[in-house]
Amino acid sequence: MAETKGNKPRRQRLFVALDLPDKIRAGVAAWGRDELVDPVLKPVRPESLHVTLVFLGHRGAAEVEAIADVLRETESEMVLSKLEDPIPMPGRKRASMFALPAPSPATGDLQRDLVARLAEEGLHEPEERNFWPHVTVARVRSEGSGSRRPAAVARWPAELPKSLKEPFYGVRLTLYRSVLQPGGSQYVPLAQVELPRSGQQ
Repeated sequence: MAETKGNKPRRQRLFVALDLPDKIRAGVAAWGRDELVDPVLKPVRPESLHVTLVFLGHRGAAEVEAIADVLRETESEMVLSKLEDPIPMPGRKRASMFALPAPSPATGDLQRDLVARLAEEGLHEPEERNFWPHVTVARVRSEGSGSRRPAAVARWPAELPKSLKEPFYGVRLTLYRSVLQPGGSQYVPLAQVELPRSGQQ
């Protein structure tokens, strides 16, 4: 249910994500405790690690259930994916975040299907940029003193252990609401759809 301000429903900042299996999420969190230690890094909360499929922006309460219905109609099975070593974004010169690329043709197919169906229902306007599946693991704090420029990172995270580079299945679609808080965004699940194994549709 949407938060309200006075008698008017407050618009919610929404996105659809592919959730990581608990084992992978826990492994990434453990790696992050050892590697995302530079003081200027803000590691993403373990429960917030995911692959964003569709960012929907601010939407009214009436649209939430319609978007959830589109998710429930998804016919995709579990999608095979994998994680790669952390990279700085947008580049090494002045990183604003670190992400783990998650290349996966199946995830790309799922994302395109969701975008097409959401657009058909008038619930999303497709972006022009190409979809890049990844897991954001840390953001870089600003330099401070009123500057919004990312601070310089002195200690960069090392590679992932081999165990986290093994292929895995993304098993769940979730519609999240992003709630801005002083310590960083909190992601609240509004609707979830478990993806079946092959042959179990």
